[in-house]
Amino acid sequence: MRLLFITSNRIGDAVLSTGLLSHLIDRDPGIRVTIAAGPASAPLFEAVPGLERIIVLNKSRFHAHWLRLWQAVGLRYWDVAVDLRRSALLGTLRAQEKLRVPKPVHPIHRVDVLGSMVGRADNPPLPKLWWSPVHDEKAAALIGSEGVKVLAIGPTANWQGKIWPADRFVSVIEALTGPSGPLPKAKVAIFGGPGERAQAMPVLQAVPEDRRIDLVGTVDLLTAAAVMARMALYVGNDSGLMHMSAAVGTPTLGLFGPSEDALYAPRGQQAAFLRTPETMAQLIGYSGYDRHTVGSLMGSLPTEQVIARACEMLR
Repeated sequence: MRLLFITSNRIGDAVLSTGLLSHLIDRDPGIRVTIAAGPASAPLFEAVPGLERIIVLNKSRFHAHWLRLWQAVGLRYWDVAVDLRRSALLGTLRAQEKLRVPKPVHPIHRVDVLGSMVGRADNPPLPKLWWSPVHDEKAAALIGSEGVKVLAIGPTANWQGKIWPADRFVSVIEALTGPSGPLPKAKVAIFGGPGERAQAMPVLQAVPEDRRIDLVGTVDLLTAAAVMARMALYVGNDSGLMHMSAAVGTPTLGLFGPSEDALYAPRGQQAAFLRTPETMAQLIGYSGYDRHTVGSLMGSLPTEQVIARACEMLR
């Protein structure tokens, strides 16, 4: 049996799609899997059980990437073909079962939407990541002694409006890892993607070198996932890294403001979120808003509230 799974370009959306992928793999043991994904998210799938091929969808002019994808998969028969991009490709494929993500008619979380594709809207399969022993070895080398509790911080995001101020993250670190905190003298792992070092630098510099684990653009996605699985708690902005942390089962506290938690809150067995008092519409719904020029819109989320919730999750 063969499965074609066409998923998102963005890391966060791709992570949220892994619950559906896991369900299909478990439903048909031994199924051979072909993944089509964007260049940013494709590495997430390198250790998927039964992986046959990853096709990287590099966007091209005039949608030529869809033609290239059809040339790669269009002549093969598929037992299951899944299209999470709502493209025209699915209609041209030969497949026993075709699953196209529906367009929601009202606000609904992405994981619930994907669950509805297999009759599990009320109990959707949760996101899940797979990695190899090699990634485990790299993670162990980065973290050090087994059993040591480490705090994870994700102070970056793909645009400035979603970034909680760096000094607030520093305050959270001090409260949680200080002498009277729940993780006294714990190491702190700082996560971020390539090109996000400037965003993370104030937080990196605030953590003593002997307790700092710098993972800002320094490791591949699956090594980052293996590290996250060893964390006591992850606190971070709405980002792909936040979704990865929730997917590996780590207690994850996502921070939201000018993005929609109803659609994209972290989903996992130990995931939670806090948001600004203002809604997304109140923060960015005015005429002339430009996310490329406006700075952080997260300032109204109180530091004390984040610390209290983090302590609660650690207990």
